[in-house]
Amino acid sequence: MKYIVGLSVIMMLFSSCASKKEVLYLQDLEDFNNSSIVFSSPKIQANDILKITVGALIEETAKPYNKTVATGTTLELMKFDGYLVTEHNTINFPELGSISTENKTVFELEETIKSMLEKGGHLKKPTVNVRLLNAKVTILGEVNAPGVYDFTESSVTFLQALGYAGDLTINGKREDVKIIREVDGNRLISTVDLTSAEFLNSDFYQIKPNDVIVVNPNSPKVKSAGFVGNTATVISVVSILLTTVVLITR
Repeated sequence: MKYIVGLSVIMMLFSSCASKKEVLYLQDLEDFNNSSIVFSSPKIQANDILKITVGALIEETAKPYNKTVATGTTLELMKFDGYLVTEHNTINFPELGSISTENKTVFELEETIKSMLEKGGHLKKPTVNVRLLNAKVTILGEVNAPGVYDFTESSVTFLQALGYAGDLTINGKREDVKIIREVDGNRLISTVDLTSAEFLNSDFYQIKPNDVIVVNPNSPKVKSAGFVGNTATVISVVSILLTTVVLITR
């Protein structure tokens, strides 16, 4: 009976351990060495805050097309002076009025405003710079520091975003990381397998503003929370119960 009890305990311990294959990142990384990287600019979305700066050969002539900047250069102050994209995907721009941002990247909006200024006879050879001020990614679940993270870079990778959150905990399910993304009014949900480097060539390699990343717990974490996770665990539990009953009734 002692042998059965010992065997049952060993089975439970093994069934609760995560394998090396479940923990290591990018296990086939060598297969993607020297692969090309394709960058794509995100489309402007409703509730985005844009900083738009217009320049000209004669600086004074561009002033009517620029907002007065508040004292200080912090990101929060820049947001206060930015252009909020409406739910109808428009911004209200000085002298030019309502401008559509629908289905445009920041670079495409730059060209749109530049064209409007030139063709409307407002400025000669103007320069236009558009910058997204409130890009953010939300990271939840089995990471060391879950939360909402702002970023100002034009391109942030999936792994960089996880780095903001302090990486996955040892209990994070690396082969089943969920990402939720809004594209053209539609919600897309996909799974990223961090144990494989295959996602490096997917549309989810780069983070888009307002992405949500959810790291689910792995099997050992679920089991430790009091849930029965697999057949081995069930057999172990039943074996222990039977052994206990035999010992009590002897």
